[in-house]
Amino acid sequence: MSVGLLAVVDDILTAALKASAKTAGVVIDDAAVTPQYVQGITPARELPVVWKIALGSLVNKFVIIIPIALLLTAFAPWVLPFLLIIGGGFLCYEGAEKVMEWFGAHHETEEDEPRDEKKLVFGAIRTDLILSTEIMLIALTSLDPDFGLGMTLAALAVIGLGMTALVYGAVALLVKIDDVGLRLMKSPSRRVRRTGARVVASMPAVFRVISVVGTVAMLWVGGHLVITNLAETFWHGPYDVLHAITGLVEAAGPVVVWIVDTAVSAVFGLIAGLLIVGVVTGVKRLLPSSRKDIAPHAARSSE
Repeated sequence: MSVGLLAVVDDILTAALKASAKTAGVVIDDAAVTPQYVQGITPARELPVVWKIALGSLVNKFVIIIPIALLLTAFAPWVLPFLLIIGGGFLCYEGAEKVMEWFGAHHETEEDEPRDEKKLVFGAIRTDLILSTEIMLIALTSLDPDFGLGMTLAALAVIGLGMTALVYGAVALLVKIDDVGLRLMKSPSRRVRRTGARVVASMPAVFRVISVVGTVAMLWVGGHLVITNLAETFWHGPYDVLHAITGLVEAAGPVVVWIVDTAVSAVFGLIAGLLIVGVVTGVKRLLPSSRKDIAPHAARSSE
């Protein structure tokens, strides 16, 4: 009995490890995107905020993604590509907004209302929902189709817990590096104090780099999701262009192919995101103007 149970556990862990390897790219993106949501809060609240986001990520995976993915895979697999197109489009939208902010385009709501902890956590969990969906769907499609429901669910649970611990453990470590530097600065050793000072001085640049990497990751993952799933539904055009471009550099090796694929996906994601931003901005401008038009009429009628 115990030997059989150990064999089952070993099969689950082996399958989970193999499936997790195929999600490595998205996991790196998730780890790169998340730290930018912790910026702008006091150091004492950094770890609690990371913990809240990690709990939200677990809820995303175990309450939303895994049950819905298993149900749709069993009864309506054709819906999944459309959901991923929507999720990818949202990532493109967020990434394009970040790029616009780099060039001085700020939204009125962001200028009038300072970022608060609840909004930071909500935004991070919302983005995590999309990234976690891709992670879990890639893992699900990588598992042996002959696995029973119980084995599949167990493997996905292992992957969900492992990926969440990996991503948010790395994020927690990253956001507290400056505290480590401050402690080193109190050391009696002059060399250690200098090292601590360098760590603290480098953190603003580190977070700027992380912000850029996170934005590029949003555009890359979002663009790749849209391109891939459009090809699986009703439009092969972007995928054919991507395939043709990567085919030109195929002889240079898989690393170059990956870099080109990533760059093209990110550019496509930026273009798609800017289009979505334009549509959303246009709708937002129409709504307030309609309210302003209604107000004078209402005042006149009351007179």
